[in-house]
Amino acid sequence: MRLGLYGGSFDPVHRGHLLVARAAMEELSLDRLIFIPAAQSPFKPGFAPAPAAFRARLLRLALAGEPRCEVSTMEIDRGGVSYSIDTVREFAARFPEAELHWLIGADHVATLPLWRDSAALAERVRFVVIPRPGISPPELAAPFRLVPLRGWPLAVSSSEIRERAAAGLPVQHLVPDAVAEALRLETPYRPTN
Repeated sequence: MRLGLYGGSFDPVHRGHLLVARAAMEELSLDRLIFIPAAQSPFKPGFAPAPAAFRARLLRLALAGEPRCEVSTMEIDRGGVSYSIDTVREFAARFPEAELHWLIGADHVATLPLWRDSAALAERVRFVVIPRPGISPPELAAPFRLVPLRGWPLAVSSSEIRERAAAGLPVQHLVPDAVAEALRLETPYRPTN
């Protein structure tokens, strides 16, 4: 089994995330792709994401009709700072025969050696590097195994969507329709001033 793991804040999920998922499933012949919203990123200690239940609900709305994609709330359920190695160990125990692929943005590749238990993590997963417009990821030595995703890089960010939602601007061109409607009806994103 080829299993993709896609961690992040997903605050909120957007069309770029979905394009990456589609590219990863096609290019890597993944059997399943699991989106894993983080409780709290270790690299964003001062950032308070939208409520976890809301982010998970938006992910489920965005993935409706995608039978090979699902949402795991294991990091949210675990609480505290979300470390990828803990998540990978859980998936490796649950699916011992699976080949694990961890999706990571090109802009985060340089930080991999700083991740908790990075060598153990690198032994257990292949890192699928998501292209970002204008960013070339560095080469990393073993034990890191990097697989470039050709994908469809899309210059859209969750922070841009949060800003637009807080300003009352439309976001439906950036997110799936069901997510846009959920944000219109109930948004946690408010102006900061």
